[in-house]
Amino acid sequence: MRAKELLKKELRGCYKFFIKEANKNKNSKGYGLIRDKSVLSPKIASIASVGYGLSALVIGVERNWITFPKAYERVSKTLDTFLNNMESTNGFFYHFINLETAKREWKSEVSIIDTAIFICGALLSGEYFGGTVKEKATKLYKNINWEWYLDKSTNQFYMGYLPESGFSGHWDMYAEQLMLYILAVASPTFPVEVSTYKDFQKPVTDYKQIKNIVYTYCGTLFTYQYSHAWIDFRNRKDEQGIDWFENSIKATLANREYCIENKEKYKTFGENSWGLTACIGPKGYNGGFGAMPAFSTLEENDGTISPSGAAGSIVFTPELSINALTHYAHYSKFWGKYGFKDAYNLDGKKPWYAKECIGIDKGISMIMIENYLSGLIWEYFMKNEYVQNGLEKLNITEKANIKVNDIVV
Repeated sequence: MRAKELLKKELRGCYKFFIKEANKNKNSKGYGLIRDKSVLSPKIASIASVGYGLSALVIGVERNWITFPKAYERVSKTLDTFLNNMESTNGFFYHFINLETAKREWKSEVSIIDTAIFICGALLSGEYFGGTVKEKATKLYKNINWEWYLDKSTNQFYMGYLPESGFSGHWDMYAEQLMLYILAVASPTFPVEVSTYKDFQKPVTDYKQIKNIVYTYCGTLFTYQYSHAWIDFRNRKDEQGIDWFENSIKATLANREYCIENKEKYKTFGENSWGLTACIGPKGYNGGFGAMPAFSTLEENDGTISPSGAAGSIVFTPELSINALTHYAHYSKFWGKYGFKDAYNLDGKKPWYAKECIGIDKGISMIMIENYLSGLIWEYFMKNEYVQNGLEKLNITEKANIKVNDIVV
């Protein structure tokens, strides 16, 4: 199978996940909600899945997989669910909700990062569809009280909030949260200070021949991908000279190098089997699969690899990501109705393949493949006035001209 054909096949499979795994009952309180997983916990939706699902409808219209009027109606009614039926606290929503009732499930947290992922999908939809969709998306954005979620003693966002026990944790170092600062400083209703962006840690180190990587706690690849799904950081630097797009190139290359270095330890790993990231493993979902550089000891690694690692980094390392996806395509059991299944592992007594897909993994694969093929998601999201204002306020504007070949010394 040719590379472009494989990418389009995976793209279509990802799109189908968000169409088929959504609540399409117009009489349901949870219309438009999308499952977190395709098999396990069938009644549980996640707001992050919805953010990716709204983005999927933009892709679907552009690729003639759904008509504009049908997609418009679906997006509009989904936003109505969030405006009218969902429980929220200061504009933030619970991470996991019931697919039918739209009520909180699993005693999950009021999530700042998952609300942001949903809002990114909503704002994208507003730019693409316009009309009442844009009005509703903007209203949801303006409802968010970013100040409430900020610990003023540290000038850092809290990581979670439970009504039973209050706030916990902090976004105290670099991870997938760049979107938070851009959205929060530009808020016309509850903005935070620009200094919030400056007051989280940005640890820097080298890994082998790759220099000056701003790295995350356990080096899991999604932390270098998620904000880039919607925000086009290409050819931009901040006041500290950080080029976040370049940094994700470096982190992706380091992730691959780590897998090559450890291929004798884990037979799943190799030159074309890399991209350690959060996914389902043989023992269940694990957010700790990662690579160096990292603060973590990486004891969670067991050989599990998700195709979303390479697919979600295709805009950073096109050739290497395509080589990996082509390699995965040789395993027939790794493919299902939604394209690649969530992960595989060759390190047990027999090869293991996930039985299902996760919304966030299909979502990052889908958006990044589309951005690689056409730049569609970046094109429309970057038109949003608040996104532009946020980047300007943070002074992430200086042009840089970095190429992948410049990263490896």
